[in-house]
Amino acid sequence: MSSAPVLTTVIVSYNTRALLDPCLDALAKACAGLGRCDTIVVDNASRDGSPEHVEQHHPEVRLIRSGGNLGFGRANNLALPYFEAPYMLLLNTDAFVGEDSVRAALSLMESRPDCGILGVRLTGRDGDVQPSCRYSPTPANLFLVRTGLVRHFPRVRMIDGPDWAPGATTECDWVPGCFYLIRKEVIAQVGLFDPRYFLYYEEVDHCLAARRAGWKVLYTPATTVVHIGGESAKAEAALTTGGRQIDRISMESAMLYFRKNFGLPVLLAHLFLETVGDIYLLLKAVLKRRAAVRAELWRRMGTTFELARATRMGRVATR
Repeated sequence: MSSAPVLTTVIVSYNTRALLDPCLDALAKACAGLGRCDTIVVDNASRDGSPEHVEQHHPEVRLIRSGGNLGFGRANNLALPYFEAPYMLLLNTDAFVGEDSVRAALSLMESRPDCGILGVRLTGRDGDVQPSCRYSPTPANLFLVRTGLVRHFPRVRMIDGPDWAPGATTECDWVPGCFYLIRKEVIAQVGLFDPRYFLYYEEVDHCLAARRAGWKVLYTPATTVVHIGGESAKAEAALTTGGRQIDRISMESAMLYFRKNFGLPVLLAHLFLETVGDIYLLLKAVLKRRAAVRAELWRRMGTTFELARATRMGRVATR
């Protein structure tokens, strides 16, 4: 009889075959000596041979074929029936753990029984620290960042505020899903990801649910994970052409998030500020004679109203 696992790691793969070997090899080194660590790769109908590669070169990994591109949250949810460990780690294929990363993260979780979700310091290839300890999006801070007016409102808390100290363990509102360590009790209480989110806002929504259930979300600098970022989106031309599809998905997820968690009044405030922001940026584009920018802003305004109608004011997903 095999021993009980100490950790279940779930990796969603979408046309990132080139990243699977270094990602899985780094994870295996990081888990060495910790006991049984289960790894699950959920393949989102990749067309680059990713699932066949996993089957051939990583037989120790459980492979789940999703049957279609389900997005990030729904794909992770497919691993739940195989989750037996006290902790689940969600890891992106473009996130590479150091040899101490898993041990350090588990150690902090053991020392902080009030911590339900943990994130770590993320850096790019060049070593620059990426946003790793984040605060809740609001209609106001999204508007201020998009319009560039944030400098005039220093007291409004931004998603990535200037007061974050990367060298200190910090309680925050949410941490990025590229390295996302969850206690089993959290999943038992609030589940994993809301399947209505195809991409974006899954972690924001899940961390909010955990905090409302009494858990803390923490960031720790005790270890560093190198995160390249955006590799799955780059592999899918339909998601990257002009950034429009990605923008549309993000806009829809924001509507779903605000309506679900804060009700219709906050969603209406968000839609109002989105429109005001578009008009403000449109006027600037007119003054600067930027025809392409004007056309894109008109398109974006149309998309806002289209999505508000298609989602029934943030109540249902369109994909």
